[in-house]
Formats: sequence, structure tokens, C-alpha cells
Amino acid sequence: MTNTLKVTIKLFAAYQEAYGKSELALEFPQNTPVAAVRDRLISEHPQLSQWRDVTRFGINLQFVEPDTLLQDGDEVVLIPPVSGG
Repeated sequence: MTNTLKVTIKLFAAYQEAYGKSELALEFPQNTPVAAVRDRLISEHPQLSQWRDVTRFGINLQFVEPDTLLQDGDEVVLIPPVSGG
């Protein structure tokens, strides 16, 4: 049994611009909350820190709270506020 889980992260808006791609595959320890995904991306791209407090989270097409624990194989979306029309 492994102590890590693999998740797919779908990137939108500022997150997608920072990474230059629309999707990432990352590993996290078991019992990791979804907010840790955001924190890891911000640590890799500090310019994203302005979105820390306003990013919403989704797992497998459902909005979730920041403390929701990840499961192996989850598809995670980070949704910063979007402007435009």
C-alpha cells in the first residue's frame, strides 16, 4: 500500500497562465486537503498568491470546501475569480 495519491489538476485563468498548460498530474501524501493543491501551486508560482483567499475548489465536478481530503484519482479544479464577458 502506498502512502501517496495521484490527482489530476485542471487549471483555469491565472493558474493556467502561470503554468502555460491546462492540466497537471501531481502526487500528494494521504490525508491531504484540497487546499494543499492551491498552496503547492502558489509555492511554485508565487505570483498566484493574490488568488489564495478567493480560489474555489472542485473535486470530480463538485464544489468542495478547502479542508476536503483528496482521494487517489481525483480530478481537482482550482477556480479563481474570472472577469470579462
